[in-house]
Amino acid sequence: MQPIREVAILGAGAMGAFFAGKFFDSGFATWLIARGSRLERLQNEGVVINEKPYTIPAISPESAAAPVDLIIVAVKNHHLPEAVKGLDNLVGDSTIIISVMNGLESEEYLGSMFGREKVLYAVSVGIDALREENRITYSKPGKHYFGEADNTRPGQKVMRVQQAFAEAAIPYETPRDMMRIMWWKFMINVGMNQASTVMGAPYGVFQTSRDARQLMEALMQEVIAVAKAGAIELTRNDLDEWNAVLQGLSPLGKTSMLQDMEAGRKTEVEVFGKKVVELGKQHDLPTPVNRTLLQIIRVLEQNRRQA
Repeated sequence: MQPIREVAILGAGAMGAFFAGKFFDSGFATWLIARGSRLERLQNEGVVINEKPYTIPAISPESAAAPVDLIIVAVKNHHLPEAVKGLDNLVGDSTIIISVMNGLESEEYLGSMFGREKVLYAVSVGIDALREENRITYSKPGKHYFGEADNTRPGQKVMRVQQAFAEAAIPYETPRDMMRIMWWKFMINVGMNQASTVMGAPYGVFQTSRDARQLMEALMQEVIAVAKAGAIELTRNDLDEWNAVLQGLSPLGKTSMLQDMEAGRKTEVEVFGKKVVELGKQHDLPTPVNRTLLQIIRVLEQNRRQA
C-alpha cells in the first residue's frame, strides 16, 4: 500500500490551517493552495497556529509541479467552484480527495470534477478553532470522520488516509455507516451555527443557557425529521451525543458561521437552513424554525452589507 507523503490543503482558514499544521509538523510535504491576494498574504505572512508561526509553502494550483497523494478541501461552499479551478494539476491516478466542508453536497461536486472514485466522505466534529486574519487558535482538535459510504470492510484509500492521520496525530474514526455521520454533522451545523449566529453567542452560552440549547435543538429536530424521511436514522441519542461534545468545547469558542458574520464574510446559511427548508418541502414536512432563522440570517447579512 502506497503511503501518503504529500498533502495539499485547499483553504487556509481555521480548518485548513489546523490540518496543514498537523501534517507539516509530522514531516509530510505540505502545501497551502490559494490564489491572488490570499496567496500573496500566505507567502508573505504565513500562518500562526496556537501562537506558533508557520512558513508552510503556498502555491497556486496552476503552478503545481506534480500530483500529490492527498488533497484536503476546506473552503466555504460558495467559494468551491472558483477555488477548484486548476486543481486537476495536483490530481493523479492515486490522489485521494477529502472535503471537510460543511453541508451534504461537496463530495458529489468534487467527484463530478475529478472522479467520484477519488473522493472520500469526511466531516470534522468538536474542533473549536478560531481564525483572526492569519492567526488560528484551538484548544480541542476534535475528531475527524472519513471513509466510503459503507466501511464494513475499509478499502485501500481509506486505510491510506487512516495511516496518514495516525502519523500526523490527528484524531480520527472510520464509522461503518458514513452517511449517518454526515447527517449527524449536518444536524450539528444546522443547530449550532444558525442559533449561535442569530444570538451572537459562543459555545459557553449553549453550555449554560437552557433557552439557547432549546433553540439549537428545535433546529436539529427538524433535521432529524427530514433525515428519517430520507431513510437516515438520526434519533434523540444523536442530540445527546452532541450535547456531550458541546460541554467539552472552549466556552469562548465560536461557530464558523458566527465568525463569518462578525468578520463581514458571507455565511453558509444556504447549505444549512435553506437546505432543511428545501428537504422539508420535498418530503412534505414542516420546518418553521429553520425557515425563520433562514430569514433572520438573510436580513442580518443584508443589513451588514448596507451599513
